[in-house]
Amino acid sequence: MLDRPLSEARVLLSNDDGIHAPGLAVLERVMRKLAKEVWVVAPETEQSAASHSLTLRRPLRIRHLKGKRYAVDGTPTDSILLAVKQVMQDQRPDLVVSGVNRGGNLGEDVTYSGTIAAAMEGTLLGIPSIATSQVTDDRTRAPWSVAETWLPEVLKLLTTFDWPANVLMNVNFPDVPAAKVAGIEACRQGRRKLGGELVEGIDPRGQPYYWFGGYRRQDRFAKGTDLQAMREGVISVTPLSVSLTHRGSMRALKDALKDELS
Repeated sequence: MLDRPLSEARVLLSNDDGIHAPGLAVLERVMRKLAKEVWVVAPETEQSAASHSLTLRRPLRIRHLKGKRYAVDGTPTDSILLAVKQVMQDQRPDLVVSGVNRGGNLGEDVTYSGTIAAAMEGTLLGIPSIATSQVTDDRTRAPWSVAETWLPEVLKLLTTFDWPANVLMNVNFPDVPAAKVAGIEACRQGRRKLGGELVEGIDPRGQPYYWFGGYRRQDRFAKGTDLQAMREGVISVTPLSVSLTHRGSMRALKDALKDELS
């Protein structure tokens, strides 16, 4: 939960599609109607599938565009870190919102996603953080009106909900008309098979190359998952933990080590 109402909050926006992405423009329009102060610090260029990568081998640069908008020549993680540690060092954000990503961040996508990484970095810095994505299979068209219509309701709900400090919220909007959205549901992370296609070719210099394709098509997903929610036209909200420790295995491992040592 925010320390103050969203209408009085200072919000930091970022993404992995780049500073000029249409989904970020959607997010800005929505947030400027909901929050008192909106800052944007996003990658200069597209960083899709950058995951939680941090630039360590070269210096980073911040480009001031206008007002409270900045571009960083690095990853989503770099952008959030520089926003909090440099751009907004005297006025720390109350909330981080990442997106709106072109394409869903569902199932195993969360391990590759720069959109998720931006929200995860905010969470690691102790700031409530939300990742938002618009599901679409068409790279030339995305139903942005769905996210733009439903974001206010989702954000108002989440910013009055008290979730743990080590958790970020992952929101996905289905690829249906805004008026056909069937509701908002808390969902668990689903599973689907990755690497549905591997294309091999020869470049102009005669060298082989390999290109990963999309997901294998599946007709069904488990009920209650983010993937099934998209099939049903439902907005999914999934709490993701930044801790990767599996508690059940930890207990079993401790018992096994105790037995071994004794």
